[in-house]
Amino acid sequence: QLQLVESGGGWVQPGGSLRLSCAASGFISNVYAVGWFRQPPGREREAVICISSSERNTHYADSVRGRFTISRDNAKNTVYLQMNSLEPEDTAVYYCAAGQSCFNFDSWGQGTQVTVSS
Repeated sequence: QLQLVESGGGWVQPGGSLRLSCAASGFISNVYAVGWFRQPPGREREAVICISSSERNTHYADSVRGRFTISRDNAKNTVYLQMNSLEPEDTAVYYCAAGQSCFNFDSWGQGTQVTVSS
């Protein structure tokens, strides 16, 4: 299993932007799909976005389509989540995960808090 470490969370006003990073302990290029999940306060964890190992496919939750993008820097074994036009409903702990596909994850990070409020 990979070790995953998220960073970049924090507080932002509605309409603002944040970029989260997920650094992996090992080689991810063409091996691992990487996704982002979030758990809002008092709610269950939900899938946000995922990029396949080949980078040919990206899956989005409807709630973030057009606002969030995912990208990979395979040379750094890092995946980024760019979040724009943030809304209070985006407030959550954000987790990155890695696995054999966007439907099968077996490595998880510890999470990073994102708070969107005025």
